[in-house]
Amino acid sequence: MEKKSALRIFWQLFRGYWNSEYKWKARGLFAFVIGLNFFGVYLLVRLNSWYNEFYNALQQYEVESFWPLIGEFTGVAMLYILIAVYAIYLRQAVQIKWRTWLTDKYLSRWLKGQVYYRLQVLGSDTDNPDQRISEDINQFVNLSLQLLIGFLKQLTTLAAFGVVLWNLSGAFTLELGGQEIIIYGYMFWFSLVYSGIGTFCVHLVGRKLIGLNFEQQRFEADFRFNMMRVRENSESIAFYSGEQAENKGFHERFAHVISNFWQLMKQTKILNFYVNGYAQLAVIVPLILAAPQYFSGAIALGGLMQTASAFGRVQDALSYFVESYDSIAQLAAVVKRLATFTEHMDTAETVKNGIVRQGDGAAEMSIEELQVQLPDNRVLLADCTLSLPAGSRLLVTGSSGCGKSTLLRTLAGIWPYGKGKLSLPQGSRLLFLPQKPYLPLGSLRRALYYPGTAAGSDSVLQAALQKVGLEDFASRLDEVDDWSRILSLGEQQRLAFARVLLQKPDWVFLDEATSALDEPREAEVYELLKKELPQMGIVSVGHRSTLYAQHEQELKLAGDGGWQVRTI
Repeated sequence: MEKKSALRIFWQLFRGYWNSEYKWKARGLFAFVIGLNFFGVYLLVRLNSWYNEFYNALQQYEVESFWPLIGEFTGVAMLYILIAVYAIYLRQAVQIKWRTWLTDKYLSRWLKGQVYYRLQVLGSDTDNPDQRISEDINQFVNLSLQLLIGFLKQLTTLAAFGVVLWNLSGAFTLELGGQEIIIYGYMFWFSLVYSGIGTFCVHLVGRKLIGLNFEQQRFEADFRFNMMRVRENSESIAFYSGEQAENKGFHERFAHVISNFWQLMKQTKILNFYVNGYAQLAVIVPLILAAPQYFSGAIALGGLMQTASAFGRVQDALSYFVESYDSIAQLAAVVKRLATFTEHMDTAETVKNGIVRQGDGAAEMSIEELQVQLPDNRVLLADCTLSLPAGSRLLVTGSSGCGKSTLLRTLAGIWPYGKGKLSLPQGSRLLFLPQKPYLPLGSLRRALYYPGTAAGSDSVLQAALQKVGLEDFASRLDEVDDWSRILSLGEQQRLAFARVLLQKPDWVFLDEATSALDEPREAEVYELLKKELPQMGIVSVGHRSTLYAQHEQELKLAGDGGWQVRTI
């Protein structure tokens, strides 16, 4: 994997939205947010001048100036509050639009071409893709906008108050070796040097936070995923009485969370000592530097307060990276996680199934020189060639681990370690039923039509349910629930056969799709398919001897590349 600089990776993640089809609206709204922040800086400069007028009026006991100056402050302050509120509100509007666009892009890439499946097959170390798409994208967008707008605002503050501080500082005369050295704008130069040293030191103190933040997110996600697994497999765990084993697993993963968080706390404590000490020292320094001019009468109290305020603004601007280092460390960790996720998806997209699929005018399905292997290059099936006319019934058998299910994955186009040629009649529709059907969250109607989204009439759906022995659920079509929890595995498999009746494919591939049914019920569903869809071809994987009666041919796999076909 090519090593890329952090800035290059950040730019690749950052630029997409701003060059997308929404770029002009996005840029316009972002420019308006920047404009509000710039106007806020102008109001701060105006308040800085107000300090001079107000404290001079206090020093000279000018009662007639007091209330007008209070009124001026109130007006400027209220306007500043309005600008500050809408600057944050509109920044959040940019954030949600950007996050929506970026989430859609990542979801599309993750789902396209079964990348989500290939990441697991390829043994990628991309942990918890769900967290990367949900939390990491949100953090990336939020932190990027927060830091970028903050940087531009502080840059403007530096330019505006740097001029003010330079003019207020005057000149400082330093005698060195019998010569007088005059330093103009000495407080500005001192602030620049102080901030430069502070930024360098904060990096030395806080750089370990980047790695610790990265690990913290990973450990937190692993802990949540383990709990999600228990929820999804609650019945199996309950049958095993596996609570103690699961509790041990929870504590092991949570121990990683706590151990890393202690390290994060210790490093953050050191950083906070430095940052707070740095900030408090910056409060007293301008007063010390301006004190000689004040006591000599060169400046009045208003000038002293204005100088201290201007120095503070310049110091805040120059110390932006010191104050924001923790956020920068979090952003660096998020960028690293999204970058590795993106690179692994790139890799998964380049791995293609070697099966050439083509549609022609033939009335049969044919497989030519099919080879199936494992990621370690061990061949499961070699040079398999056979033809199956429409309506054929083929049973795939063999010992456990010989590659029966992997053969179906290869024909489905999701297994990347295969090659050969699959020819089908033009426009043929295929449907694959795994051993454990997937039931999406939502209504029973949606579960019946999955993966399609069509909505048939109630009578059609109820008839399908009745044919597979699920008539008790016919009145619950629009009931929204977790149907994988409500239905037993046998009921779920029967619901999958109802899908076959509704979708009417040309070929159906059954990967032990009747394993949870008793033998009479198994025979019923096969006979049902034969009666309702006589022209549909069936390829089944199974172990039961009773399946031979439901098929015409047997493809027996040896597991070492060998195979043989016989008529039953």
